[in-house]
Amino acid sequence: MQSRRTILALGLASTAVLTACATAPTPSFTERPPIVFMHGNGDSAALWQTTIWRFESNGWPRDRLFAVDQPNPVARDDDAVAQPSRSSTTDSAVFLKGEVDKVLKATGASKVVLIGNSRGGNTIRNYVQNGGGAAVVSHVVLGGNPAHGIWAVQDFRENNEFSGLSGFMQQLNASKGPNGEEVTPGVKWLTLRSDNNDKYAQPDGVWIGVPGKPTNIGFDGPALKGATNVVLPGVDHRETSFSPAAFAATWQFLTGAAPRSTAVAAETNVVLSAPGYGTTHIYRSPFPRSSGFVHLRPERIAPADGSANAVVVFTRPRGYFDAQRDTMRFDGQSPPAGVPPKGSGVSSSRLRIAAAEQQRAVTGEFNGERITGLTWPAVKEHVTVLELTY
Repeated sequence: MQSRRTILALGLASTAVLTACATAPTPSFTERPPIVFMHGNGDSAALWQTTIWRFESNGWPRDRLFAVDQPNPVARDDDAVAQPSRSSTTDSAVFLKGEVDKVLKATGASKVVLIGNSRGGNTIRNYVQNGGGAAVVSHVVLGGNPAHGIWAVQDFRENNEFSGLSGFMQQLNASKGPNGEEVTPGVKWLTLRSDNNDKYAQPDGVWIGVPGKPTNIGFDGPALKGATNVVLPGVDHRETSFSPAAFAATWQFLTGAAPRSTAVAAETNVVLSAPGYGTTHIYRSPFPRSSGFVHLRPERIAPADGSANAVVVFTRPRGYFDAQRDTMRFDGQSPPAGVPPKGSGVSSSRLRIAAAEQQRAVTGEFNGERITGLTWPAVKEHVTVLELTY
């Protein structure tokens, strides 16, 4: 088999509403406990890259920030039934416990902060409540966590991890205090959610494949009794964790003060590290800071690509495209192909260049970030990715 290589091309492009409050002591500016970041369903540690940069830019030590990669990050269809290359709720909690134990040993700290996105929040809650995490976790931040499920419909995938009727979800949300607290006591909890733009906290089942069917889950599904619950207006599902607003709310919760800035401070010398991958030409904005959390996200030619001369993917890993909210253009088309006229539920667009065309430049633009890359021959299994950073 012919060896494959990845080309990383560095392009030249260059208000939160508090709805509930729990009093809690916060780490001082001199303590800075280690933070462990847990990604969501099917995602990777690399999505925390800009969040970690923001923490570093505000003075949190780089050696106290840990983003973990779960080996099989996709949830099972039925949590009780083994499924190849997928993980159960127990698998995820056991994995997280092992990673936290490593961090505690490496840093000598007695406690850690856990920050999770989406399914990562399920994993964190399970570990803290049922896996011994309450003894070693001081603070938890959950962004876009389907805390009461994505749906709660009888006879509809009830034993799936994301069903609000599953035994897993029911025991997580069982009352833990006199006021019906849903969070484990002794740990300080923050939830971050959208007002109405999270695809997995919708009363209608459009984003789970059953449009028109009530999910019995409201926009406030990610909020938890006993936690500090913050609404980030207009953000989409991923932006509940990866946006500047999410960082600002998290920093405020952990330190008791606003961050100096939500911008990423550029470094003079940038060092990147990542394991090697196969053939993908990746174009993205320059790296302003060093990072050990780099995922090159290799793409493959799909059957639907057919006889295309070139395939270009325009992708936003830390958020979704919203045609009503955002300004975007992909190879001159607005909105890009595959992006619906309403809602935040699609994070990539795929362009298939006709067989007769020669190699050329393709540009993707999104809210001021602009990426330009070259097409490469699909017949030789080359794919171009224009990857947005922010």
